[in-house]
Amino acid sequence: MEVFLEQLPIVLKSLNIGFLQTLRLFGITLLGAVPLGLAISFGSRSRILIVRSIFKVIIWVVRGTPLMIQLLIIYFFPGLVWGKTIWGGGESGRFIAASVAFIINYACYFSEIYRGGIQAIPVGQEEAGLVLGMTKRQIFFRVKLLQMIKRIVPPMSNEILTLVKDTSLARIIALQEIIWAGQSFMKGSQGISGAIWPLFFTAVYYLIFNGILTVVLGRLEKKLDYFR
Repeated sequence: MEVFLEQLPIVLKSLNIGFLQTLRLFGITLLGAVPLGLAISFGSRSRILIVRSIFKVIIWVVRGTPLMIQLLIIYFFPGLVWGKTIWGGGESGRFIAASVAFIINYACYFSEIYRGGIQAIPVGQEEAGLVLGMTKRQIFFRVKLLQMIKRIVPPMSNEILTLVKDTSLARIIALQEIIWAGQSFMKGSQGISGAIWPLFFTAVYYLIFNGILTVVLGRLEKKLDYFR
């Protein structure tokens, strides 16, 4: 017990640093993937066949391959092909590469959610808007957008909660997120080795963070109930 109490502050400090890295990756992924996903959804619904086909192929490839492989390719491919990395060195370089991989991956998933939300809105609303002299841009932002948000909140919430856990995959390129921090005490870190209990503490971080997100997203969904 004494050993545990001595090690606890060291472990918690390391886990806190790792969790901050996890939060950064989570936040940047959302900031990039939410607008990019909307842009990709527009591209996949383009009236131009070649544009629509290109975006659909991109979505198919990204959704059809594991995120872990995408991380490895995005991080290592430039260095292996061009002989130099484009991400820079150290932890910051790994973080940038991980962010790019996560943003692209989740943007493609979000794009399909956006597409489903847009297509679920009755066509008659667009026709009525055109009759009233509104442009398609005005119809989308003034008529469709809030209704689409109402429809996409539940599936987007599921993806956001999944993103929290998927951030752990970044350790495949040695990004020092919370799982990496917890696992390091098994191999030997800061005078502690062979300790598995820090990994159980990482689960508590995920549970608390996911719990907070679940409450926030649940309240958002209730606020949008007036569209029913």
